[in-house]
Amino acid sequence: MNISQDIRYIGVNDHQVDLFEGQYIVPNGMAYNSYVIMDEKIAVMDTSEINFVDQWLANLAAALEGRKPDYLVVQHMEPDHSSGIAAFAAAYPEAKIVSNAKSFVLMKQFLGEDYADRQLPVGEGSTLELGKHTLHFVTAPMVHWPEVIMTYDDADKVLFSADGFGKFGALDVEEEWACEARRYYFGIVGKYGTQVQAVLKKAAALDIQTICPLHGPVLKENLGYYLDLYNTWSSYGVESEGVFIAACSIYGHTMEAAKLLAEELTAKGCPKVAFTDLAREDMAEAVEDAFRYGKIVLAAPTYNTGVFPYMRDFIQHLTDRNYQNRTVGIIENGSWAPMSGKVMKGLLEKSKNITFVEPVVTLKSALNDASRAQISALADALL
Repeated sequence: MNISQDIRYIGVNDHQVDLFEGQYIVPNGMAYNSYVIMDEKIAVMDTSEINFVDQWLANLAAALEGRKPDYLVVQHMEPDHSSGIAAFAAAYPEAKIVSNAKSFVLMKQFLGEDYADRQLPVGEGSTLELGKHTLHFVTAPMVHWPEVIMTYDDADKVLFSADGFGKFGALDVEEEWACEARRYYFGIVGKYGTQVQAVLKKAAALDIQTICPLHGPVLKENLGYYLDLYNTWSSYGVESEGVFIAACSIYGHTMEAAKLLAEELTAKGCPKVAFTDLAREDMAEAVEDAFRYGKIVLAAPTYNTGVFPYMRDFIQHLTDRNYQNRTVGIIENGSWAPMSGKVMKGLLEKSKNITFVEPVVTLKSALNDASRAQISALADALL
């Protein structure tokens, strides 16, 4: 695949992986993207995951058409992109390794070698002349590792964005970008909104016509759509109007109450009601929806004088990612000492700009007329 006349795609698709980073379900696999810029000097942009290094090297050799690369640009040292460095270095012993100081430290840790005699260190504002292409390096610390750099090619106006603008899913599977990009962003990058905002400000000064991420498709059209979503996500803004209900239950009574609330909201004209059973559905999907909508309802029973474990874990996922700027409703249950509402509020107490909606719906074992009335009142308060 040619990105431009001089830039070629040499990445691979992985349909062997079941859990990306050991935790994210990826039914459509993953893409490990890599690119080569053909000019007077040749630059290779990142490598591949260790299980696909032979395929990646074959893709690179085909793209080179008998030439040899001058540089390997290492933008990110996470192993799904850097596992091929040793194989590249062995195959092309004259090529320089281009990256920043933090990357070379991590290279030594991961590979036992930092290629000291082949290093070409770069930093913010550094450039690398290839011929008609000049590469401009942009540091992107903590998006989402400390060593990350991005690279702008001023000839073809391409931003090589490291993990930025990436998504789950291999490139030989067609699917909507936003859903898996959102799940990827909030799962992996979500904590670092401030750092993403800083990089977006740098990007705004560049004339970008193509974005080449390390995961997911190359983005060429309607770039404003992707940039606007990243701005919303990284500023913890509201992407979609509606209410997200995250529920869990022991014997079904709390779940029944949560579903009744969903029915009430729909009947009263809520534009969108999203719902998840935290015990049965993908936790990363639930995290994604919690950040997508501006209003959320947490429904959980009391358990061991605290809150049911799936809800505790869910809220931990949110607070680990700087959850903020949201309106929160509570449904609690407890047969003799309802405590889950208090505990859920406490777990969110350090989050910024959280507004709790009254009333708190309290069940004692099962729904009754009083708790049904509270659910109706909560629906009104959320609209």
